[in-house]
Amino acid sequence: MGKDSDPDYFGSLRRLLILISAGLLLALFLVWRIDNARVEQFRVTLLDRVTPGFEWTLRPVAATARMIADLRAWRRVYQQNEELRREVQRMQGWREAALQLEQKNARLLALNNVRLNPRLTYVTAEVMADAGSPFRRSAMVNVGRADGVSDGSTVVDGLGLVGRIAGVGERSARVILLTDASSRVPGVVLPSGQRVMVSGDNSVAPPLDFVGQAEALRPGDRVVSTGDGGLYPPDILIGRVTLGADGRQRLRPAADYRRLDFVRVLRRAPPPVIEGPGEIIGPLAAQPDLPPAPPEARQ
Repeated sequence: MGKDSDPDYFGSLRRLLILISAGLLLALFLVWRIDNARVEQFRVTLLDRVTPGFEWTLRPVAATARMIADLRAWRRVYQQNEELRREVQRMQGWREAALQLEQKNARLLALNNVRLNPRLTYVTAEVMADAGSPFRRSAMVNVGRADGVSDGSTVVDGLGLVGRIAGVGERSARVILLTDASSRVPGVVLPSGQRVMVSGDNSVAPPLDFVGQAEALRPGDRVVSTGDGGLYPPDILIGRVTLGADGRQRLRPAADYRRLDFVRVLRRAPPPVIEGPGEIIGPLAAQPDLPPAPPEARQ
């Protein structure tokens, strides 16, 4: 028999491996799109086991992506430099006013004996992967229950609010971004004081809902969290008011999602445990002996 009549074992094995790989990828795709609590726990557990092993492969990819972004931005350096110079000239007049306000605020805090919340701490996390899609905006971080992170923890960066934790593993967690469709953040617009609801819609500029007086809002007004509901701490910068292409008032987030490398996950200390009424009501102070009332007061 000739050489051409020999069976092609290598080609059959290659086709079998391709079919098995395609089946595994299809199964992984279907599992990743199922919206179920048990499947979500399975995904978090899988990422908790797999992500630390692939962390060394993500670093070169992230470094290469940053290098490409820097190469694309070098043409805009001169324009940005000129803009920064003009901004510095404008900010020099505000610097002195800000220092005076800071000193005045410090005097008022000392006068009123104000104590900031000491039970709020944070842990710094690295964004390992972007798990977003056209229908969801989320990211993975390398902290979890072992670091004191729990579901609902607030996530911020150096500029403003990023989102909240939704799905926690032992050493990894998923962050639902502010722009996700399931995100709702109560805020207040400064300086008008209008209460709004920042409702994510998977766009870069989420709309502002439940605005009482829309004419009181101006583009550039700051929006900070109110703390209503207890999910987000108060006075965290969310972003600034902007006018969308559809004429609707929207929010320009303060967080830089294009360069989201490191974030802070805020942790709340557990409330003190009260085991008895003695820890609520202290001992009564001894009342001083009062002189007897005069006869005129008794009548």
